Amino acid sequence: MQNRVEPPILMSRLMTFVLATAVVVLAVMLITLYKMFPLNRPQVFFLMTQPSHQLEITLRDMVPADENLSQYKRAFIKEYIKARNEISSNINVMRKKWTNDPAAAVRAWSTDDVFNDFAQTRMWTALMNEVPSFELKCPVEFETGAITPRGNDMYAVKFRWFCENSDGQVDAKDYTIVLRLESGTDETVQWTDRLNNPLGIRVTQYTVESVDGDKSNKTDPLNRF
Repeated sequence: MQNRVEPPILMSRLMTFVLATAVVVLAVMLITLYKMFPLNRPQVFFLMTQPSHQLEITLRDMVPADENLSQYKRAFIKEYIKARNEISSNINVMRKKWTNDPAAAVRAWSTDDVFNDFAQTRMWTALMNEVPSFELKCPVEFETGAITPRGNDMYAVKFRWFCENSDGQVDAKDYTIVLRLESGTDETVQWTDRLNNPLGIRVTQYTVESVDGDKSNKTDPLNRF
């Protein structure tokens, strides 16, 4: 009778085994949930898309107020002149915004004729077709009231343009540019325009009217060097 296990002792051992098994199962479940849902750790995801210049977006009718459209066009003109004339010492940045790619700023905002004239300037040739022998930083500065409408989507724009290099600053010049805008009237807009030019505005004419008030001087800033 010495090998006989009393019922209370047997029940106690059985409960201990069941409890230990439950603890192990619970621990495994918690570890599994932790691996599945790492809420306390940052997770990095990459979404890759392949851009396509052939896609088009259908536009819905929305007639903007005249004042809002006027402000948009003025902002567009300033951004266009900056993209076209400002020079950065980073050649990769310059080639990205001046390239003939449809998504590049100057190309996207210009008609074919205007961009072709732009691509004939000396600075464009130096930066895009060869390694330039200069390192310049040329900003564009606008004063208040720099943009004057002349009717029929024509605008006169005044700005100051100068360059800086390791030797110092080149004399600043005050330019007056006359340009004409063309608003897109189609019901579709190119995929490349969806963010930086949703109204499909293009510069159809770009001419230098004067330099430092001299109308006989029509030298483009990008032909100055």
